[in-house]
Amino acid sequence: MKIARAIGMMATLATLAVTLSPTAFADDAGWYAGFNAGESRATIDDGRITAGLLGDGFTTTSISDDNSHFGFKVFGGYEFNRYLALEGGYFNLGQFGFTADTVPAGSLRGDIKLQGANIDLVGSIPIGDKFSVFARGGLNYAQAKDSFSGTGSVTVIDPSPQKSAANYKFGLGAEYDFTRSVGIRIEAERYRIDDAVGNKGDVDLYSVGLVYKFGRAAPPPPVVAREFVAPPAAAPPPPPPPPPPPAPPIRTRVSFSADSLFDFGKDTVRPAGKQALDDFAAQLKGAQFEVIMVTGYTDRIGSRAYNMDLSTRRAEAVKSYLAGTAGIPADKITARGADGEAPVTKPDECRGQQRTPKLIACLQPDRRVDVEVVGTRLQDAPNN
Repeated sequence: MKIARAIGMMATLATLAVTLSPTAFADDAGWYAGFNAGESRATIDDGRITAGLLGDGFTTTSISDDNSHFGFKVFGGYEFNRYLALEGGYFNLGQFGFTADTVPAGSLRGDIKLQGANIDLVGSIPIGDKFSVFARGGLNYAQAKDSFSGTGSVTVIDPSPQKSAANYKFGLGAEYDFTRSVGIRIEAERYRIDDAVGNKGDVDLYSVGLVYKFGRAAPPPPVVAREFVAPPAAAPPPPPPPPPPPAPPIRTRVSFSADSLFDFGKDTVRPAGKQALDDFAAQLKGAQFEVIMVTGYTDRIGSRAYNMDLSTRRAEAVKSYLAGTAGIPADKITARGADGEAPVTKPDECRGQQRTPKLIACLQPDRRVDVEVVGTRLQDAPNN
């Protein structure tokens, strides 16, 4: 048969290409085989059929086409490397046909069966280790078997014409390899075909299939070079311990009762108050300090302006006494007055707003002078 001779010629070409290829023994080289199946679609030239019937004296009233069928192919090939392969095989594109109704009354039925062999050059682009896309181009040698029959006024002179001819073919596809040996393909191909009555047309095959690659063992594990590990160097001597942190500042606060330092409503230090301040000043001799803060407090009786003025004058009086008695530089002493803020008594402890002896006595703890010393070495001072 002509098809058998074509397959033999394609096998000879494939063997020759493998023998001459300089990359035939690359890591990804080897033989493979597979099978695809899917849907084939033909382009039926209804205009040519109508013109042919008109030339014979018939007017076409309607044409119905059967232009899709089941198609498949069996293929084998050789991969020279991951990018190039030579592939050949057998294809069967199925059967297509038409029925044309005519005036004078009659009909013409035509069918064609297509099969053949092909050889293609396949170029692939790998996308990762498992996926690739490819394009193919080559020759097909197809056998077309036509069958015509007429009814009514339509008669057929040659009911079974046949023809075998070579034409081009091309296609696109993608492949996913489950393993190094087994993969799946999806393809779209176009076959140029000569029918048996002097015309050419295109038949498309859309298919999916499996491919098996022979002798594709798993790659050997990569050789891991042993890393040279230098012997550990002698440990450096430990760093000297850091110096101890400086001692935190020391704060001490002495609270003097305003009634022990001053007469009620006055800002002149009483003799008894001077003794208490002398005792406190004696404790500061030889002490290292940074600042002395003197704060005068009043009770809540009286206006804010009066209380602020009285408490400030009392704080300034204590500052002046300490600077004059203990020889403390006045610029290291700060003095300020405060209204009835920060009371010692609780809100519900002393009731009433009128200045009564009872209320004045109850609010006595709120009337005071606080002296706070900040330094690095201080002696403890008793509260007065």
